[in-house]
Amino acid sequence: TMTVGNIVALRQDNIKRLLAYSSIAHAGYILVGVIANNELGSSAVLYYLLSYTFMNIGAFGVVAFLSKTEDELVNLNDYRGLAFRRPFAAVAMAIFMFSLAGIPITAGFMSKFYVFSAAVQSGFLWLVILGVINSMISLYYYLGVVVVMFMQKSETAGEELALERLPAVGLALIIAVFGTLQLGIAPARWMEAFQDLARSVM
Repeated sequence: TMTVGNIVALRQDNIKRLLAYSSIAHAGYILVGVIANNELGSSAVLYYLLSYTFMNIGAFGVVAFLSKTEDELVNLNDYRGLAFRRPFAAVAMAIFMFSLAGIPITAGFMSKFYVFSAAVQSGFLWLVILGVINSMISLYYYLGVVVVMFMQKSETAGEELALERLPAVGLALIIAVFGTLQLGIAPARWMEAFQDLARSVM
């Protein structure tokens, strides 16, 4: 599941499809925690699900945010120079891409760390190695989005859209960014809560 999702996502230049196919890979990472079949695995799965909710809804939220303000932006080339045209959207999207890729201090990094740790505890080292390889593959397309936004310029330029014009979407993105970073920087409290929940149902 991890491998299929990543390989298909590699070939996408449509942001929505890229996120959709990469979700298959993330389902595979979550299954690593399920296969581990231990207490850490159960709590890691819950942690991953919460983290994925923030970063994935956030990423799709950026697409929705831009679709409300400009023509429908779904192709990767449409995001060229986004940091110069829509700085808030570009920074938010970069955070979500870093998290989905599993870069440190994000929810995505800690999520993978916990599910892989659970797999190691249960002796599934080969599964962890496969997961790490797939995570490295995903870096190519996730960081590719960031490179396009920040290191390539588009032919058009514009001002940042005031969040007041789209308060609901803007607020949702702020919450998603906060959740993505908070879960990555201070994961202990969340994991303790999920471990208590896992013990109560096991």
